[in-house]
Amino acid sequence: MKVCMIGTGYVGLVSGTCFADIGHEVICVDNDKRKVDVLKKGGIPIYEPGLNELVKKNVAAGRLSFTTDTREGVDKALFVFIAVGTPPKDNGEPDLSSIEQVATEIGAAMRDYKIIVEKSTVPVQTGRWVRTVVERFSRHSKEFDVASNPEFLREGSAITDFLHPDR
Repeated sequence: MKVCMIGTGYVGLVSGTCFADIGHEVICVDNDKRKVDVLKKGGIPIYEPGLNELVKKNVAAGRLSFTTDTREGVDKALFVFIAVGTPPKDNGEPDLSSIEQVATEIGAAMRDYKIIVEKSTVPVQTGRWVRTVVERFSRHSKEFDVASNPEFLREGSAITDFLHPDR
């Protein structure tokens, strides 16, 4: 399976690395060029026990790569995961501006069928909104599905949580 993981924060980097470790080809996308440069050089911008070793192992095996180019990630994958931050606004609601930006980029980049998966922490029904945004910006393909796969990773045991989920 070919996977694009958009967002290399805690959830995106751990999830992308674990997908690679179970044999999938993963390209992680982030709009932060400095972060991507650090990852390409073998640096890990977050701490999670065992993550550094898993990243190095899967990069060396050719199953894990990093880029700032959303189009490259979307082109190479069937599954496109959205794993970007949704920090709270002053009123307590999640800020979905990063989700909207990513959905716009996915729509513009799609050339064939994709399965878009929300991994970010988002309100119920956000998938319908993501679908609308992707459709609005899709130039080549309107064939896609949207699914939700909420993150359930605990810091300090995220790799085990991903590889051996209890649900």
